[in-house]
Amino acid sequence: MTALTSLPAWQDFERRAAALRDFDLRAAFAADPGRAERYSAAACGILLDHSKNLIDDAGWAALFELARACGVEARREAMFRGERINATERRAVLHTALRAPRGSRIEVEGHEVVAEVHATLDRLYRFADSVREGEWLGYDGRPVRDVVNIGIGGSDLGPYMACEALKDYATPQLRCHFVSSVDGWQLHHTLAALDPATTLFIVASKTFTTQETLTNARAARDWLTAAGGETAVARHFVAVSTNSQAVAAFGIDTANMFGFWDWVGGRYSLWSAIGLPIVLQIGPTRFAELLAGAHAMDCHFRETPMADNLPMLLGLLGVWYINGFGAASHLVSPYNQPLHRLPAYLQQLDMESNGKSVRLDGQPVDYRTGPLIWGEPGINGQHAYYQLLHQGTALIPADFIVALENPASPLGHHTILLANCLAQTEALMRGKSRAEAEAELRDQGLDEAAIAALAPHKVFVGNRPTNTLLLDRIDPATLGSLIALYEHKVFVQSAIWGVNAYDQWGVELGKQLARTIEAELRGDKDGATGHDASTRRLLEYCRQALRRRADSTK
Repeated sequence: MTALTSLPAWQDFERRAAALRDFDLRAAFAADPGRAERYSAAACGILLDHSKNLIDDAGWAALFELARACGVEARREAMFRGERINATERRAVLHTALRAPRGSRIEVEGHEVVAEVHATLDRLYRFADSVREGEWLGYDGRPVRDVVNIGIGGSDLGPYMACEALKDYATPQLRCHFVSSVDGWQLHHTLAALDPATTLFIVASKTFTTQETLTNARAARDWLTAAGGETAVARHFVAVSTNSQAVAAFGIDTANMFGFWDWVGGRYSLWSAIGLPIVLQIGPTRFAELLAGAHAMDCHFRETPMADNLPMLLGLLGVWYINGFGAASHLVSPYNQPLHRLPAYLQQLDMESNGKSVRLDGQPVDYRTGPLIWGEPGINGQHAYYQLLHQGTALIPADFIVALENPASPLGHHTILLANCLAQTEALMRGKSRAEAEAELRDQGLDEAAIAALAPHKVFVGNRPTNTLLLDRIDPATLGSLIALYEHKVFVQSAIWGVNAYDQWGVELGKQLARTIEAELRGDKDGATGHDASTRRLLEYCRQALRRRADSTK
């Protein structure tokens, strides 16, 4: 056994979870009129109702003791103090410093970082104001009307998600576009509707060597220079990077390069200069509100006792289902359309962080770690995958997220939205018994033979666990709090599992092999050896297709 599974607190947690495998949520609510009030907590414009979970007071006590036994609170303090908790890369993990108020003091090995963060923010804000106010002019003297962010992973998912979520706060003078795929189709169709003379490109790559990003950036550069010449690059490209030499070689004025630090992981970077598209869309004042909302959740996470601590509660419930009930996936179901990119963002945040099979000490784990995160807007999901939630064989815990205020949606629409969100969590909890199904069919006038044949198909087991997160509204501050809530949830689980949530070595092998296969597809290297039979055969099919395309263009 690893250190975790040998802990008495872990063994007690497993016993408690096993004892509640047949927990009846209907009966729990009937027996405890105060369950919903006791099993809820609120902070930073978010109400978390976690009462529809397969857990009782003894189960929660076991989870809190497990968190203490695993040193979650001590590791939390180490993170906030700037210690090198990213052990494999020997780095601090300080995305929290990116939203710390001006004048705060956070040190990394004796070096104060908050002043540097705000100096970079000030540069971002000045640049954004010059673009938003029409002072930054393109090669023919016209102001910028479209911004294209070229990045991938955290350099795309975070800014894209936030820009979509905060469209109600966008300036009408600018449109933000995002290109991440190396499939040139995306860039082609993005540029087709734009004017080179009024388009600004942001190339977001920390090292300025990311293949997908640089491939798209070079294609965008060619598109621009075909219209405006080489001198146009300096007015139409800016960079978010730390590689000034490569940025300058590309033709970008390094005065328009915005950097960040090695203690900022890509999937935690939207608060940094990576958030430039957000600043351009909603402006510095609103971006500061986004940061303030995240900081408020940081303070809540750091200071609030476990029983009322939103990230602790969500993180521990995840452990409860993953390790206590064998759940393999977790659904995130936002009911507001502006949050439609939130599940994709959380996929990277959670799965790249905690998709690990080795502990910090290098030993393999003998328990489940990160789940599969998935989801789409809930109202669409009801007509797609909710069938699986209600009557499938897998236990799939779910987070339902909805805003109480939605000024952009007519009152009638919003009422229907709220009704569906609440109804689905109740339906998943209550289910429908055989007797209830039969009574329903009898009321419809069916005879007993038809009832006997159809009733089994109308039964819902129920007891499907959900969390409901009610947001006051989707504004910059609340969105900042929501994102930070999930960041800290991921942290809690990593601390219990003893894994490093801040490296991502698993993405490297595929990249290494892709470089070899790319050379073989181009004919620069012999591809006949070194691969398995399947890859060799597929490689040859692809090579023949590329030859046919090349021949057709001659």
